[in-house]
Amino acid sequence: MKNFSDTAEGPKFRLFTGDRVLWIIVATLAVISVLVVYSSTAKMAYDAHTARTTAHFLRQQLFILGGCMFVMLAVQKINSRIYHYLAAPVYYLSVLLTLGVYFFGVSANGAARWIPIGSFLFQPSEALKVATVLFLARQLAARQSKIDKIRIVPSWKFWTWRSSREQRRIWRDGTWPILVPMLVSCLVIFPAHFSSALLVFMASWVMMLIGRVRFRELMKLVVWALVVVLLSMLFSWGRGATAEGRFSTWANLWTHTQTEKPIEELTDTERSMIAIHNGGILGEGAGQSAMRVEMIHPESDYAYAFFVEEYGLLLAVAVLMLYLWIFFRAIEIFRRCGTAFPGLLVLGLALQITCQALLHIMVTVNLIPETGQTLPLISRGGSSVLFTSIALGMILSVSRQNDEKSHDTPKGETIYEK
Repeated sequence: MKNFSDTAEGPKFRLFTGDRVLWIIVATLAVISVLVVYSSTAKMAYDAHTARTTAHFLRQQLFILGGCMFVMLAVQKINSRIYHYLAAPVYYLSVLLTLGVYFFGVSANGAARWIPIGSFLFQPSEALKVATVLFLARQLAARQSKIDKIRIVPSWKFWTWRSSREQRRIWRDGTWPILVPMLVSCLVIFPAHFSSALLVFMASWVMMLIGRVRFRELMKLVVWALVVVLLSMLFSWGRGATAEGRFSTWANLWTHTQTEKPIEELTDTERSMIAIHNGGILGEGAGQSAMRVEMIHPESDYAYAFFVEEYGLLLAVAVLMLYLWIFFRAIEIFRRCGTAFPGLLVLGLALQITCQALLHIMVTVNLIPETGQTLPLISRGGSSVLFTSIALGMILSVSRQNDEKSHDTPKGETIYEK
């Protein structure tokens, strides 16, 4: 009788579907974001050039988080088949918007990154990061039956590309459909944001590795990437000069003894390291940060250092574990996928989120030069929070379909060999 009733009524509607642990992580990071933004925006609130209060920035962040939560709820209800169909148009549109920034975008610190939409500044590179993973997952999935036989890196002898039958085959089967989309994304983002281009490259490289692209081809790709980075720094291409300056500043902190100097002469990284030192194990307490008025962007670029100062290393390590947990949950979701596209999509998106968090954290302790990467879901920033929410919504959508066993195999895709 119970089974008949369940069948007659149909499945009950659930607002929050998919991986429950992932939902708990998202909720925890959102709460931390509210705490960080409310306390860290004191400098902005009391700036002589603005009449806004910390309550204003709190309301703004709550509005952003609420809107992004609604977007995440909507995205997680969409079938991954729809993502498969939308992959190409979304990717091409994101590329065009990112290119458009260089012509009619808003610049800051020598880089054009935003398109003004009313009072909101939209950062297309954040959309392109997600779109690249989406499109590459589709391209790799459609070629699983022959992917281990495909070469993706053509010969460096470019004059043979048209005359050689083998080189034409490489371009047709591997370079154009798999390598070129990733390269286009990196090259479009690179002039304005080197670290975002690096994130796209890292996520794409791992996706190709999991997608069974030949390891030898992937190592060739790494070599070519290193050559391009070195040349960009040597000839100041794109943001090469900025990257070189940040690298010099970072190296100087490691190679030279830092003597006493005025606070105004300290670098952003030095100020964040002082904040971490002040926090210690247990932190100074909520609202007790002394460095929030000294750090340039405690609410965004140095949100982790600010969190350590107020809440201590113990809770800061817990935050780091949350980001690593996102990736571990994604691996579990990936293992339950029956087809390549949703599995590769989940891994690529989770890898981007986790690597972005790790880059942000490593900057604050001077392990790497400054990158300008925000802390996903915690730092203040509309575009970053929005597209991180969309990425998490996609991951939850795949998880929901795993639970419902409702994955289908898009045309041209074979069952992924786990």
